[in-house]
Amino acid sequence: MNPLILGIFQYIGPNGTVGSAWQHPRDTSADFTKLSHWTALAKKFEDARFDFLFLADSYGFPALDGELLPAAVREGRGIPHGDPMPLISAVAAVTENLGFIVTTSTTVEPPAANARRFATLDHFTDGRIGWNIVTGSSGATAAALMGKELIAHDLRYDMADDYLDVNLTLWEGSWQDDALVRDKASGVYADPEKVHIVHHEGPYFRTDGILNLPPSPQRTPLLVQAGASGRGRDFAGRNAEAVFVGGGEPETVARTIAGVRASAVAAGRPADAIKIVVGALFITAPTSEEAWAKHAEMLAMSTPEGAAAIYAGNTGVDLLALDPDKPIAQSRTELGQSNLERYLGRDGKPAPLVRDILENFRRTGINGSVFVGSPTEVVDQVEEFVRQTGADGFLIQPHLTPETYDDFIELLLPELRRRGLARSEYEGATLRERLFPDGTAHLPKTHRGHAFRAGRA
Repeated sequence: MNPLILGIFQYIGPNGTVGSAWQHPRDTSADFTKLSHWTALAKKFEDARFDFLFLADSYGFPALDGELLPAAVREGRGIPHGDPMPLISAVAAVTENLGFIVTTSTTVEPPAANARRFATLDHFTDGRIGWNIVTGSSGATAAALMGKELIAHDLRYDMADDYLDVNLTLWEGSWQDDALVRDKASGVYADPEKVHIVHHEGPYFRTDGILNLPPSPQRTPLLVQAGASGRGRDFAGRNAEAVFVGGGEPETVARTIAGVRASAVAAGRPADAIKIVVGALFITAPTSEEAWAKHAEMLAMSTPEGAAAIYAGNTGVDLLALDPDKPIAQSRTELGQSNLERYLGRDGKPAPLVRDILENFRRTGINGSVFVGSPTEVVDQVEEFVRQTGADGFLIQPHLTPETYDDFIELLLPELRRRGLARSEYEGATLRERLFPDGTAHLPKTHRGHAFRAGRA
């Protein structure tokens, strides 16, 4: 078994991913508006040799029919939620190797603005930036906030294909590799024959111009995607280099991973062209009894009302309004399709009842897998989960900040390294090279984005 990819999942707000942890006396997540909170965490993650910090984001918030869900406001779950973009330069300045994956939506800003911002960050981080491409999260409230109509789920992905093409055209097509000269003696900054106006006329977006920056270390940031619906998997197969999937039962996760890899093959790419990381929460302590006591403490801060508010904000489905003794009748949503499909019956198995869905969501949160036990027990669980699913690694979810991370670093990392499941040192100068050590800093030839390169061989 190869060393695992280990990233940290965070968003700019209080709480972890299960329950309302900000109220705990040892939790510091309510300090999320302080820059020192984030720079201290970034240095901690780099010292531990984690691969990257993944920053989730959404303009939306938990609401139904245009009305705020009181439990979300009361418990600080999904409200508040800040913009991760301004944070990147600060955390990059206090680290040298830690990668950063930032979420932006293909339905909010013009694609050329997105391309310019990520190119700038790739320069400022020396090639440590990735883009988590989302078509919308809490889409109804985000659309209403921006004064727009909610775009249908599959149409959002059609638009995202075109949006990404604009970005690739700008990143890869504006400057040839040797266009930047910077010769003070001759007074030539760049060779005008090697800087190109690019043109894209797509079904949803157009651009005519240049990316007004020379090529960054990666040119195109590492392309990450988090949708596991059928249309999301198609998008990932064509475009993603890494995919973040929710956890849960190993057979369900294995099926999702197999579907993503099959989509890559269908798009003419190798099955291993996409690294797949699973969202998971790790609760550990020196003994099993202590770990389960921490787990019980976590669940005591997780209410059904808070869990239902997060689920409703993501899917548009109000579990509290449904008959608890029946399955969810709805099989489609224009919002978070993945978290709806997670609880539908399949392969001859009956769908869970609403009461069971709510309890599962209360206990495991939006991303699904919770590993509990002593360090040896948890690493045993990890090994078995990876064996069953074929996952390449994990996005480590927070519960108590920073205690959950400290427990992982101090208790789990030594055992993971002893078994060869975690790296001890960084390898690769850029984020792409870290995840694909046999490749280069740039998109590989097997990725369709390589064809956008100006002056390519």
